[in-house]
Amino acid sequence: MQPENIVFTIFVIFTGAALLATLTLYLRQSMILAYILLGGLVGPAGLGLVRDTQLVTNIAEIGIVFLLYLLGLNLYPQKLFKMLQEALRVTLWSTLIFFALGFGFAWVFGLSVIDCLIVGAATTFSSTILGLKLLPTTALHHKHAGEIIISILLLQDLLAIVVLVSLRTAAPETPVLQGILSALIALPLLVAGAYLAGRYLLPRLLHRFDRIQEYTFLLAIGWCLGMAELASTIGLSYETGAFIAGVAVATNPISRVIAEHLKPLRDFFLVIFFFALGARLEVEPVRQALLPGAALAALVLAVKPWVFKKLLVAERETPLLSREIGFRMGQISEFSLLIALMAIQSGVLSEQASYLIQVATMLCFIGSSFLIVRMYPTPIAVSDRLRRD
Repeated sequence: MQPENIVFTIFVIFTGAALLATLTLYLRQSMILAYILLGGLVGPAGLGLVRDTQLVTNIAEIGIVFLLYLLGLNLYPQKLFKMLQEALRVTLWSTLIFFALGFGFAWVFGLSVIDCLIVGAATTFSSTILGLKLLPTTALHHKHAGEIIISILLLQDLLAIVVLVSLRTAAPETPVLQGILSALIALPLLVAGAYLAGRYLLPRLLHRFDRIQEYTFLLAIGWCLGMAELASTIGLSYETGAFIAGVAVATNPISRVIAEHLKPLRDFFLVIFFFALGARLEVEPVRQALLPGAALAALVLAVKPWVFKKLLVAERETPLLSREIGFRMGQISEFSLLIALMAIQSGVLSEQASYLIQVATMLCFIGSSFLIVRMYPTPIAVSDRLRRD
């Protein structure tokens, strides 16, 4: 592809995303929907303005690397220990219940066992974007509801990373012995090297040149991508290396500054990622998956809030607060889209199951956003009474 075509592709993605995002915000929906719909509209199955979906997908993978890097930066040990104490039982029980829900649904629709396992895993997670973006800032940082939601979501993120790493190493072309060696030798060595660098090398460099913001920015990106490339070289995934890179420097105070600097860069590539998902959609498979996808979405939207409420009440939370948290987390996650994409690229998921996950996830975004903004305080609530920044 010529350079001018790359510029045109970026133009189409971000100008189109800005226009559709404006519409989705007026409709009180998640902007992720705008990115996915745009991909479908201008991709090969639509107007054909963007045809090289593989190039877009390759670029978008950088966004996932940065996403896992930032997750690692927020998982410093003290916070992780407190999180485990507060939300471990709720997360484990809900994970088992939602996994069984997704697995059973896929089994009833006649999918293979592997497909059922992956659909079950995809059904497990709640949306970090909807859970946090639709929560008022005051509640996010200072209220008990925010603490509970963040704790559960972070634990789910850890489980999602395990699933993603498993899918990456489950590709048919990967020899079994190589996968075992990666787990038993490569991973511990990578963790040890990251720990030593994060403990002794990076803090000294950051302390010496912390006044030069450009250097901090470059070092943060270099550390992330360097660890990602090293992980790939020794047989692991880019995402694994990026996550370990983040955890290695999470205890350093500069990690908060790094996280703030990299969020716009992460968002830039994530827009491309969700666009690529939409661009890869084909009309006929989506049409075939619409009915089962709608059924799975309706089941999730009905069951998840009720399950979270029951589990939180059992942990001595008030019924009113438990009900609100249940609705705020009662959907399928954007991680599920990533799981579907990575699983089909690894050759372990059928196209039918992949489209089932994608359609159900997008319908959950629509349904959950519709319910939350009409029932609870959010920055984009329908009524002035519920609107909270």
